[in-house]
Amino acid sequence: MLAPLKVKDHMNGTKITFTPDMDILRAINQLVEFKLSGAPVIDHHGNLIGFLSEKDCMKVALNAAYQGEAAGQVGEFMNTTCATVDVDDSIIDVAQTFLSTAYKCLPVIKDNRLVGSITRQNILRALQTSSNIESSKKPAKQSTKQQIHVTTK
Repeated sequence: MLAPLKVKDHMNGTKITFTPDMDILRAINQLVEFKLSGAPVIDHHGNLIGFLSEKDCMKVALNAAYQGEAAGQVGEFMNTTCATVDVDDSIIDVAQTFLSTAYKCLPVIKDNRLVGSITRQNILRALQTSSNIESSKKPAKQSTKQQIHVTTK
């Protein structure tokens, strides 16, 4: 059985955040540069007001690349109904959220303020560590070995 696992013990600190007035193309460049699937959008007080995902950016990038259209600001494209998790939430509950949604990353909040993020990878690592799921040093059982003979004419 798993020991109680909390988000605060497995989350990432906030690497990148956007503001609603930031240029969307600049935000896209940062997502690509830092290999992120999305980033939180905060107001000038540090409160979470949305989330900008790769998916949100796809239409913008297509229009900018192929139609030369001016893009706009992050606030025009961000998702304002993003799911969040609390620092004291259970890893198991967050795993269930990831299993039932398309989210790859969720903002972590404490007292309604953004304090970090948690990803599917963080959840896998937490579960692996707590349940001691590691690859054994023994090779996997092999089913019947097949020999392949190649003949040439």
